[in-house]
Amino acid sequence: MLSERICMFHEYRDEIKELSNKNPHFHKIFEEHNALDDEIATLEASGTDDLKIATLKKKKLYLKDEIYRMIQEHKDAHAPNH
Repeated sequence: MLSERICMFHEYRDEIKELSNKNPHFHKIFEEHNALDDEIATLEASGTDDLKIATLKKKKLYLKDEIYRMIQEHKDAHAPNH
């Protein structure tokens, strides 16, 4: 399932795989982000209230920012020293 969900973060594929295997918090928020993505798509297709969808999108964006922050920290920690 992980490989199917990396497309939004395709340029960080390797980092996501490594972080998902080594960091339970990262794995949790990555999965939560994906679950929200599915829920939003379902609600949009069913014509659910826009306020509910907007609230879920804000939460998803917050998680996306957290995912990117953790990826960047991981990349910085593993960058070769110059």
